[in-house]
Amino acid sequence: MKNNSPGPLIGILTAQKANGSIAGNGPLFIELQKKLISLNGVSFVFTPEGMTKDFIIGYMFSLDKNRWIKDKFPYPDLVYNRIPFRKSEQNEPFQALISRLKENNIPFFNPCFIDKYELYELLKNHTVMQKFLPQTILVEDKKDLFSFLKKHTTVYLKPRQSAKGKGIFRLKLKNPSEIQLEGVENSESYKSFDHFWENWKRKLFEKNYLAQEAINSAEYEGYRFDFRILAHAEDNGYTITGVGIRQAQEQEITTHIPTGGRLLPYEFLQSTEHDQFIQTVVPFVGEALSEQFGFFGEFSIDAGVSKTGRYYIYEANSKPMSFDETEIEERKIAQLCRLFLQLTVTGL
Repeated sequence: MKNNSPGPLIGILTAQKANGSIAGNGPLFIELQKKLISLNGVSFVFTPEGMTKDFIIGYMFSLDKNRWIKDKFPYPDLVYNRIPFRKSEQNEPFQALISRLKENNIPFFNPCFIDKYELYELLKNHTVMQKFLPQTILVEDKKDLFSFLKKHTTVYLKPRQSAKGKGIFRLKLKNPSEIQLEGVENSESYKSFDHFWENWKRKLFEKNYLAQEAINSAEYEGYRFDFRILAHAEDNGYTITGVGIRQAQEQEITTHIPTGGRLLPYEFLQSTEHDQFIQTVVPFVGEALSEQFGFFGEFSIDAGVSKTGRYYIYEANSKPMSFDETEIEERKIAQLCRLFLQLTVTGL
């Protein structure tokens, strides 16, 4: 196959579900295949379990037959990590695959999921980035969390390793004693912090929660909004592929579309200040991630701005979700394929 194709062979790495079927973003994989073929390249999707010493068992999408075809493939020229489950990156097959790729000098990018607290610790050591970080602590001690809540009055509780707004709560100190906990779907009140802690400490520890100061976010038409920034590596730096706006609606906890958020074009709210913030943080975040964890060719940033005009980075994602903005998603496909071709020629 490699010999018959003048362009590169790209391996798209995903994971197996518990029932043995293949997980992942099928529509993205198909669009990448279409674009690569137009550039004289080709791709296949595989899991770590499909690796053997001499070849990889994977799946190629046939444009002619409009279906996935299982086959044996040689080791690719580059691997793009789209594993959707954090636990899959911690198992033995994944670690064995990474070792094999390194042995064969095969470029591999987006090496891991990003832990929210590790990102905070990483960026707070950068003088430029410090001012863009909401104060954050690990939930490790009852006294420390209560002191943090008294200081900020309202804080967000987030699992260190989660995505799409899952498991996020807003904790409020209503008066000297009453505590209110707000989730995406419901709200609970506790007569005291002690009462809250007794009910929640087990979950907070099991899911490795952090606490982050709540920002008094800027609003548009009465509802707060966030920036979703997509970036890709380009020419030894990072370029902004697209920016979207996500706005809270029925509930104020998250702005994610699946939980009722609203999509707005960036142009509705674009300003010189917004542009300058985004252009400042993208290269810093990309370079910091790559220095710490290995090469990141792609990432997204969730960010916001307060009513006083101060900007904040909330988190970064190594496996960006599909953007609902068609033009951003199209640029994403083009940027990824350009990066594939560049790295198979120059390496990392």
